[in-house]
Amino acid sequence: MKILTIADEESKYYWDFFEKSKLEGIDMILSAGDLAPQYLEFLATYSKAPIIYVHGNHDKCYDDTPPLGCICADDTIVTHNGIRILGLGGSMKYSGGNYQYTEGEMRMRYMKLMPKIIINRGFDILLTHSPAKGLNDGQDLPHQGFECFNFLMDRYKPKYFIHGHVHLNYDRKLKRETMYNGTKVVNAYIKHIIDYDGGDDVSPIDEKVETSGTENLKVIDFESRKE
Repeated sequence: MKILTIADEESKYYWDFFEKSKLEGIDMILSAGDLAPQYLEFLATYSKAPIIYVHGNHDKCYDDTPPLGCICADDTIVTHNGIRILGLGGSMKYSGGNYQYTEGEMRMRYMKLMPKIIINRGFDILLTHSPAKGLNDGQDLPHQGFECFNFLMDRYKPKYFIHGHVHLNYDRKLKRETMYNGTKVVNAYIKHIIDYDGGDDVSPIDEKVETSGTENLKVIDFESRKE
C-alpha cells in the first residue's frame, strides 16, 4: 500500500502542475496539518484514495471551512484497509491560539483515547502535526516536540509515526526519515510517499533542491511561509 504523506506547504508538483497520473497508485493520503483546506479538497476530487488529516497550529480556518470529502483523525482512531491511524494534531502552546497544547494537555488528549486504543488493540500509524521530543524537533517553544508521543511509540510500537511542523529547510541536519525503537519516523513536509508494505519510500521531486550528502535530507530553496 502506497501512502502519500503531506504537510506544511502545498506541493507545486500536485497543485500547480497537476496531472492525474501523479496520483495513480496512491492508496491513502495522510495530511499532518498546516495545509489549505482547498488543497485537500482538490486532492480528494482527483484521487480515489481517502484523505485523512489532523490539524496544524495554523489551521484555524478549518473551523469554518473544513476540507470537504476528507476525514478528520484528530482525537480518534480511523481505520482504512485494516490500518489503524491515531490522530493528535496541534503544536506546543506558545501564543494561546487554536490547536496549541501544553505537554499536559496533549497527554490528557491521548489518555481520553485509551478506550479506543484498547478496543482497536493499538494502532499502526501515529499521525500528528508536531514531532516527538528529541526527534528532529526544534529548540524554540513552538517547534518543541511532545514527550507523550515518545511514550506512545514506546508502549504501542506503531509501524509509522508521521508528523510535520518542522520544515526540512529549517536546518540541514533535519532528516526526512529516522528510526525510533522500531517505529519509522517520517517528516511529511510538502510530500513524501511511504510504502506501507515494506518497499522503498520516496519524495517525488518538484521543487529545486540541494542535497547535503544525506540521502534522506531535502533542502528547499525557497523560504518557509509558516512557522
